[in-house]
Amino acid sequence: MLIVGAGEVGLEKMQFILKSSPDAHITIIAPWQKEELLNLIERHKNDLGRIELVSRKFQSSDIIGHDLIIAATNLPEVNHQVYTSAKYHGKLVNVADTPDLCDFYMGSIVTRGSLKVAISTNGKSPTFAKRFRQVLEEILPHDTDDLLRNLKVIRDRLKGGFEYKVKELNRITSTLVN
Repeated sequence: MLIVGAGEVGLEKMQFILKSSPDAHITIIAPWQKEELLNLIERHKNDLGRIELVSRKFQSSDIIGHDLIIAATNLPEVNHQVYTSAKYHGKLVNVADTPDLCDFYMGSIVTRGSLKVAISTNGKSPTFAKRFRQVLEEILPHDTDDLLRNLKVIRDRLKGGFEYKVKELNRITSTLVN
């Protein structure tokens, strides 16, 4: 994955990728980097080859070798250059804050162990998706993964056919929404 831009938006995109795709390999190209982004890279420095920082301006040839491209600069002309280069090379591209130039959207993800909840507004309001993620993070208990493990144990122990298991698990989990 290639991210062009290392300011606030580049940082948000990188955090999303690290959270949602822990094994992703990320290359970041930018002539300057936000301090928080550099700190994030430093925290992942032992993940060999996982994050590469290239401190210079974007060049069209940077697209080669990457399947997903993110343009996250505050310079519309650079973002458009990234978009044009990505399309020329047949790559999927996301231009931050420009839904019309996106082949894919990067929503928000809430993670509680094995539970992952993805939120997307199809590019209409990433800020809403972020705020809704924050609401879910506050209300979902931190021991949600324990609950999931317990439900798996119960599911594995249930005897009977598929319909019986579904009915029983629905009964057991009905208290979660009441």
